[in-house]
Order: sequence, then C-alpha cells, then structure tokens
Amino acid sequence: MHGIYAGDIYQLSVRSILPWFWHAEKAMGSMTKAVIGKWNLRWARDERLEAMRARTPPVSGTIEAVRKSSVYTFRKGIGQLADSLATKLKTLSNVKIRQETLVDSIQLLETADAQSMQLVTRSKENARLGTETENFDYVISTISGKALDGIVKPYASLPTLSQTLSVTVMVVNLYFSNPSVLPARGFGYLLPRSLPFEQNPERALGVVFDSDASIGQDEIPGTKVTVMLGGHWWDGWTAYPDEEQGASMAKAILKRHLGIIEEPQAVRVGLQKNCIPQYTVGHHARMAKANNALKKFNGRLRVAGNSYNGVGLNDCVRSAEDVVMGLVQGSKETGLEFFDEKNIPISPYSMDH
Repeated sequence: MHGIYAGDIYQLSVRSILPWFWHAEKAMGSMTKAVIGKWNLRWARDERLEAMRARTPPVSGTIEAVRKSSVYTFRKGIGQLADSLATKLKTLSNVKIRQETLVDSIQLLETADAQSMQLVTRSKENARLGTETENFDYVISTISGKALDGIVKPYASLPTLSQTLSVTVMVVNLYFSNPSVLPARGFGYLLPRSLPFEQNPERALGVVFDSDASIGQDEIPGTKVTVMLGGHWWDGWTAYPDEEQGASMAKAILKRHLGIIEEPQAVRVGLQKNCIPQYTVGHHARMAKANNALKKFNGRLRVAGNSYNGVGLNDCVRSAEDVVMGLVQGSKETGLEFFDEKNIPISPYSMDH
C-alpha cells in the first residue's frame, strides 16, 4: 500500500482498495475457496463498457499489450497523456480551456421550466478583474472531493466528501551516468510500515528502478531511479523538507539500502501536496451518502477522479468514461453509482454460495 496509496495499512479500507478480496470472502466464505473456484468479480458497468468496446474494436494490439502488462508508461512519461489531450481539445471550436482560473462557487439554479449550474469564477493572477458568473447545463468535477465540498452551495452540502483526506508525497528523481550503478535489476522495492525507524529515518515509501521499469524510454545510457518520501508518515506535518533536504535523504536511502555511493549527475525534487486520497475504513459508506446528496442536483453535477473509486490513472480514466457514457445516454447519474447499495457484483456464484 506504500507504493500505490502511500498510506497506513492500519487505516485503509480493504473493501475500497482490495475489493476482490472483500467480495470474494463475502461470496464464497473464504478467499481460498474463491481462488480454487476461480471466482470472478464483475460489475454491471463492466458489461456496459465491454458492449461499447465490442462496437468499436481497437485498431491495433495496443490494448491487449497493456492488458497483459503489470505497469506501463508513455515515451515522454505519463504526463504525455494529459499533454496530448490538451493539444487535441485546443483544436476543437466548442472547447474553451481557461487556465489560472479559480472557482469560487457552484450551485444549482432552478426555474419553473429549466435547471442549470451556476459557476462563479475569478482570475488567479489578477484579483482586480473581479468575479465572473456563468451558467452551464452540466458540471463534471474532477477536483478532490474535499475541494468540491468547499465550493458547492449551499456550502458543506456534501460533507462526507470532506472526510476523504489526502497525503503529501515528495518524489526525488536521480540520474546516474553509470548504467550499472544498481546492484540488482527489476522494478524496485517498497518499504513496509513494519521497517524499524533506524532503517528508514527518512520516512521513505519506496524506490523505483526507472531504467528497468521503463525500458526503451531513455535516449542516453545511464540509470534513472525514483525515491518516494512521506505519505502517511508526514500526516499532521505543517512544513516539509526542501529540495536540498529531499535530495540528501534520497541519496542516503540509496547508500544504506543499495550501497550506491556515486553522486548522481542530475537530481529533480518535486513535492506533491495532498496528492493521493486515502480510502480509510468507512470510505464506501461515506461515498454512498455522497451519492445520495449529489442526487439533489438531478444529474447536473457529476464527479470523477481519484477521490472516489481508485487513485490510479486507469481508475481516473474509467470513472471519466462512466460519467460521460451516463451523460450521453441521458441518465441522471452522479458518478458514484458504484457505491449504491443496490450495486452488487455479477459473478458465476450467488452471494449465498
């Protein structure tokens, strides 16, 4: 859990982060029986997605290649996906991208014969411009649930979203000119919560051997390594290490764990504040309440993103796809239907088995 959620295993919810295990035990009585019986966790939304894909099959073997991979990236990193989307959207006449703009409030407007969503925005760079009010048919929010609850009127109308807290992670990328600096090959390693403090005083989460994990991405020889620091270890902190301290801690970890004493040719340090939501015990129930609260907006306000049903890129893309499919089909969905009590898995076995 340190690698994906950067979280505390004693606080995270099994039902939310490892749903197969939770549902398998409930359906089959034990995970061992589920494995032996090849129990498969499927949802109604999976069938809807598969039906859509059957109508528009992929034009290449890329999807199958990714399906069989444990990890993947792009030639220029995961950020290439966002950059490519932005480049495409800018070519469309019906799309307007407004940067450096803050949303002060969102509220549902109702008249005798129509409904709309009102957004009040202001420039982040020039406060003298004042606020601007615009009305839209629909709003899809991909910001954090906590941030959304802070701007929806009436304020605090989505209280359970504010209960999803996030952790801060420092990512340190190091490049060594020596292509053989690592004593082992592979994806990397994670540091368990049980590791004694003297073996991890930097409060690191794990180390990724980027040159091995993303073979073929580099244009020059050498070794790339990423060290992840913080996460739940930094809960409650109001100040964080600066770039120099972060680089020093990363090099200390590599020296202690891997025996690397060479100085890197380049180091980049990034602090990602409140970047990974924590699905702690009770997350499913909280999202079920949020789903009911969002229904008051009659499908005009919908949510997607990593605050709800998965923090990874795949999860975010899937949630966005589900929301858009519902919008196109004219349903009054919220984006949180997955948490409805009526939503139960579709499997070869009954829940009484």
